[in-house]
Amino acid sequence: MKGSSGGDDPASQPARPPTVKDVAERAQVSPMTVSRVLAGGANVRPQLRRRVEHAALELGYRRNENARSLRPGHKSGLIGVTITNIANPYYAEMQGGIEEVAAQANRRIIVGNSNEDPDRERQLVADFIGRRVEGLIVVPADPAHSDHLDSDALGGTPIVFASRPVPGLDVDTVLIDDIGGAYEATSRLLEEGHRQIAFLGTRTSVLTGQRRLQGYRNAHRDRNVPVYEHLIRTGQQEAAGAEKALAELLVHEVPPTAVFSANNRNTLGAIRAIAKFRSAQSQATDLRLIGFDWFEFADLSPVPLSIVAHDPRELGRRAAQMLLARIEGDLVRPAETVELPVELQLEPRGPQ
Repeated sequence: MKGSSGGDDPASQPARPPTVKDVAERAQVSPMTVSRVLAGGANVRPQLRRRVEHAALELGYRRNENARSLRPGHKSGLIGVTITNIANPYYAEMQGGIEEVAAQANRRIIVGNSNEDPDRERQLVADFIGRRVEGLIVVPADPAHSDHLDSDALGGTPIVFASRPVPGLDVDTVLIDDIGGAYEATSRLLEEGHRQIAFLGTRTSVLTGQRRLQGYRNAHRDRNVPVYEHLIRTGQQEAAGAEKALAELLVHEVPPTAVFSANNRNTLGAIRAIAKFRSAQSQATDLRLIGFDWFEFADLSPVPLSIVAHDPRELGRRAAQMLLARIEGDLVRPAETVELPVELQLEPRGPQ
């Protein structure tokens, strides 16, 4: 007599997933025909194709992509992408550009968020390599801790850096004109007569942050205008940090009359700080603001706002194009760095 748990009752056992053989039996065709149909093969009669597809649908059959990718000589059709801040819409736009080019080449992307953590990035890259991705597009989390992105560590898997370079690694890289954009924005504020210009920046351990601060300093230097060092605040990765940093500057004995913000998250924080500061004053206080990176509803800012705009989708497209060239055999070309242009929009219009 069996126990009451019913452990030997077939009905109590979890159902196994359907196999190619199950689909073949249901469709009354060979397993090889099933494999050809589900792989998109063209040399299958339409009547057989419909039978196989109907049988797979009835049984709930799904192809095991991981198993396929492990077969010797089989290409996974996958591109691994790591970004640094999933909350930033900028990276969603960049990802859209990558997907657009990848889809045209019959490839799919898998995306991971490093959250600016090089250890997390290291694990993501290892996971992607384990899934046999054909190539990687990486927004580096920390150039000082990037040995896992070296070609030897990747076992020959092609890689392209997007948005941020890594000094010392000979890798295809797509950047935007960080220095030139920051220079033009700061120059505009100086031309408008501002001398106390706050700088709200990201971590200077990341070269993007360094380059935008350099552009800010270069504009002051070329016009023989001293920089007020107390007005430089760096390390703000999110809007809340930028809001706090600017709120402190606005009550300083030498407050800014204008602000240059080094990315869209800092710009949002600056807008909040300025709006709250205004509401607390007995009279309106106008502060001029220029931000790097367009963001949705920038044209509705309650603060006078200009934008250093560029197209993150184009950055993604270019990175994907460079990677696919490597994947498809362009292995001897020297590594290339492409720097995409920016545009100072006095009235925000968005990427062009």
